[in-house]
Amino acid sequence: VQLQASGGGLVQAGGSLRLSCAASGRSGSDYVMGWFRQAPGKEREFAAAIRWSDGSTTYADSVKGRFTISRDNAKNTVYLQMNSLKPEDTAVYYCAARRGVMIYTTKWEYDTWGQGTLVTVSS
Repeated sequence: VQLQASGGGLVQAGGSLRLSCAASGRSGSDYVMGWFRQAPGKEREFAAAIRWSDGSTTYADSVKGRFTISRDNAKNTVYLQMNSLKPEDTAVYYCAARRGVMIYTTKWEYDTWGQGTLVTVSS
């Protein structure tokens, strides 16, 4: 599978953005898709993940209630809707994928990564 992330940009605090991750070459539904983010000088951290087969989701505490991950089977695309954005959400956002049935939340558990898209939230 290959991943293409898009949708980043500059937004004011309190605003919204929707990121997209197009997955090509995916066969079957036994995939888990995740969104991670990496702020300047920090480690890449988990934000959200979704199990493709049934749409089950999990979120990091820092984004719970503000971000929503979803998938569109027909478009082979995973989305990250980000609302009530804060300056501390500023980061490069990466989508990731792996085969499996668990919902994985650490970067080491994913084996396929997209190129990243920059989100900048101004105060």
